[in-house]
Parts: sequence; C-alpha cells; structure tokens
Amino acid sequence: MPEVFMPRLSDTMQEGTVSTWTKKVGDRVDKGDILAEIETDKATMELEAYDAGVLEKIVVEAGKTVPIGEIIAVIGDGSGVGKGTGTAVPAGEATPAAPAADTPPEPPVSPAPGTPTVTPVAAKTTPSRAPSTAASTAPPPGISAGGGKPVKASPLARAIARDAGLDLSSVHGSGPGGRIVRADVEAAVAGLRSAPAATPAAVPSSTITRPGDEELPLNNVRRITARRLVESKQQVPHFYLTRTIDAEELMQARAQINAGLAAIAGDAAPAKVSVNDLVVKAVAVALRAHPEMNVSFGGDRLIKHNRVHVGIAVSLDDGLIVPVVRDTDTKTVTQISAETKELAARARAGKLKPDEFSGGTFSVSNLGMFGIDEFSAIINPPEPAILAVGRAKQEAVVRDGQIVARHTMRVTLSIDHRAVDGAGGARFLATLAGLLENPFAALA
Repeated sequence: MPEVFMPRLSDTMQEGTVSTWTKKVGDRVDKGDILAEIETDKATMELEAYDAGVLEKIVVEAGKTVPIGEIIAVIGDGSGVGKGTGTAVPAGEATPAAPAADTPPEPPVSPAPGTPTVTPVAAKTTPSRAPSTAASTAPPPGISAGGGKPVKASPLARAIARDAGLDLSSVHGSGPGGRIVRADVEAAVAGLRSAPAATPAAVPSSTITRPGDEELPLNNVRRITARRLVESKQQVPHFYLTRTIDAEELMQARAQINAGLAAIAGDAAPAKVSVNDLVVKAVAVALRAHPEMNVSFGGDRLIKHNRVHVGIAVSLDDGLIVPVVRDTDTKTVTQISAETKELAARARAGKLKPDEFSGGTFSVSNLGMFGIDEFSAIINPPEPAILAVGRAKQEAVVRDGQIVARHTMRVTLSIDHRAVDGAGGARFLATLAGLLENPFAALA
C-alpha cells in the first residue's frame, strides 16, 4: 500500500506544514494529480502523486506540521476507505516502514528511494530570511522521539551515541520516518557539551497583551524565520566592516550604460541596469579575486566554493526572499540585470523553484531604495558573509583640497568570523570599493 511521506524539499527543511489537501478521502488519484500543498521554510510546494489509486487515509490534517519522513496520507485500492481511515491521527502515531540500514558515511538525509509517493513541482514562494544550518537540534534529554516506541536509528548513529553515552530516546530523528541518523546524534552530543543549564525564559513586558491589543498568530514562515534569525545571531559569530564608497563614477557609469542600451533599443522599451546590478557584478568579481571569501564553515573544515553564486534580496508584499544568480562572475551586468528582474518578477508571482533561492555563496541586501543610509544585515548560513548596501546620495566631500558635492554610498559587510578573519574581510572590501569607484574595471 503506497504511503505518502512528508518529503525533504530543501536543504534546510526539517519539517513541513500541510497547507491544503486538494484531494479528500475516497477520491480517485491518478499519476500527476496534485495531492496537497506543503508549506516549508521557504516556499509552498505542490505535491504530485506518481502512484494511482484511491486516497484511503489522510494522516495529517491541513494546518499541522510534522517532521520530514512522517506519513501524511495513504493511497490504496479503495478497500481501506470507510474503515476508520478517513480521520487524521496525530503525526507521532504514524509508523512508516523502516528504511534500509545505511553505512558510513551517511549522505544528506532524504526520503528513501521508492518510499515517497509524491514529488515537488512548481513552488509558490513565501518570504524567508537567514536560514539556519541543516543539522537538527535535539530536544531536552528525557523527551522521547518515538512516543515510547522502539527508537529507529542507523547503525552509525547508534555507534556514535554508544561511544558518547547518549540516550537515543532523547534525540529527534530527521531521517525518513523519524529515523535518527549521524547528523542528529552529532548535533545532540554537541548540544549536551555546550548547552548551559536551562532556565525559564522571562516574558518581556512589551509582549504582555493589554486591553485593545490584537494577537496575530505566527504563520509557519514567520515562526521559522524568527527561529533562524535567532540561530544565526547566536551560532554565527558576526563581525562588521563598514566603508564609505565614492559613488560618483558608479552613477555616471550607470547613466552611460543605460544611454547605450536605449540607443540600441530604438523604439522598443530599453533595458536598464540599476545601481544594485553594478554592485552585484562588482561583488562577484571581488569574490573571484578573493577565493578565501567564497567559503563556508564546515565545523572542522572550510568548504571552498569554486563557483560564485550571489543571492539578491528581493522585497515582496509580505516579506523577503533571496533568489540566487548563479555563476555571477561569468555574466555581464546586463545579463545580471535581466536575470534579477526575471527572478524578482517570478518571486512576486510565486513561481520560483526551490533551487532558484538556495545554494548561494554570498548575499547582497540593498535598502537604498527605501532611503536607508546604512545598516547591518544578518548572515545567511552557510554563506560566510552578506553585504548591506545603503543609498547613493550627494554629500559635501573634500577632493584635492576642495569641498565638492559627490555621490557617496555606505556599505557594511557582515562576516562569519569562523570562516574569514578581519584582515581577509578588509582586503575583500578594499577590492570591492576599488571596483565600485572605478566600475568599468569590473565590467572589463
């Protein structure tokens, strides 16, 4: 009997929320039919059936959140309909078939081949901020991951737990069906070694509801965003470098490029590049010149990325998302501009695919269009840094002993100190400043 599992739809996903069931118990299901919409940490995905039959059981009701690998529905021949299978049961009571034992080293967790009955198709984009690391966090000791049932764990996970003296019943499994894997045990061991004694958290006085206040429940995206912002600030040691850029040449270069594009376009609507397009191009060139900045912290090692993928923060009506322009250093500024506009339009229409807003190696966030002079952004792990860009504005500056009006722009680089030190960040920022102050050097 095919079982529908909560799949892993992104690298950072640990759980998903069933947003809507598009089929009801007793409905015929054909291959390619959309069964449900699943809300993840970054998008709402449609789940497509690739087994035909009858939807006999909905295990997880709409609005419920369960870990990846949990059974959410059952598709059969119809014989199970009407036998108590149409009522959803708590997700923790579902018992998916045990996957095959793995051997070290374990690959990234994903539903075992042949077990999921759904695959993701077009995504409906929802806002997201800095994601956390992919490793799951163990619950406090004494909380059973299986509700009293035998603990499911891989042989390697059991061996590591045994050596560390860790009780597996206190570990939350992120594998298929809640199975505990190596990453879960390693995260739990690290947590036990570093976690201080738990103390009740005081409720800030500002959060106390007063007469006339309205309580707005957090949706799944806001809840995950809040958790990951805290995780990023607590787990990633940020430091910040700010530099004032002489943006006069940058503004002139933009005007010249747009004038040339307008001449080429003739009567057609001309393409235009923005200041942010030029910044993104300069960032990509600077990353290629400083490969020590294009890395990720991997616990006991640094992961060097040989390709440059720059994420660009895009404002939506109800939040923020960061589409990624891949191989940014190999593209012209007009290509970057066109791709950014296309990604932004598709993001606002809810048409982005998960791989279009993941996998970045560096991010750029620009609030200059909102009149912001300067700000510091939160790093998007596992990326090592994010550049916060303020507005370009005319100021009185001293040039050759004379006070003149010139465009200036402030940029702040937030850096993961585990991956990059201060001198390395300063050298990168110096190169970036040189490229922005002489923009045609970045376009050559």
